[in-house]
Amino acid sequence: MASDRFNINSQLEHLQAKYVGTGHADLTRFEWAGNIQRDSYASYIGHYPMLAYFAIAENESIGRERYNFMQKMLLPCGLPPERDED
Repeated sequence: MASDRFNINSQLEHLQAKYVGTGHADLTRFEWAGNIQRDSYASYIGHYPMLAYFAIAENESIGRERYNFMQKMLLPCGLPPERDED
């Protein structure tokens, strides 16, 4: 049993080191939400039918939608919250 737990933890650590979006213990809620938003925008840009769907729904060209999504990837959740200096 203990070896299974160690194996699962080592696999999780490996995934967290390999992929930024999987998070870690020190990840804030804001950073986690930003990763989710960026992943979503990247998926929308990478999948042409989804991009076309958004373009039709918003009555914009596909190029304009792609540009808008790329701009939203810079600050997906707005400015970070202020941190207390404790």
